[in-house]
Amino acid sequence: MANHKSAEKRARQIERRTAVNRARASRIKTFVKKVEAAIATGDKSAAAEALRNAQPEIQRGVTKGMVHKNTAARKLSRLSARVKALS
Repeated sequence: MANHKSAEKRARQIERRTAVNRARASRIKTFVKKVEAAIATGDKSAAAEALRNAQPEIQRGVTKGMVHKNTAARKLSRLSARVKALS
């Protein structure tokens, strides 16, 4: 447990940041799952729409430091390749 005022403040800040980061990570996963579900049904237009919605969410994860730039690029690349292969 924190013994100094500054350490107590940092503990409070970390709690808030952790909550925000967890919510953001969960949101990214949800959008990716929607794309995967659309791919599974085989509906290319729905999958493409889901991918369009997921893309900014994944990129936001990069700008907020949640996801590494290359990880996001890899995820988007693989998802878009799978959507493209539906035709």
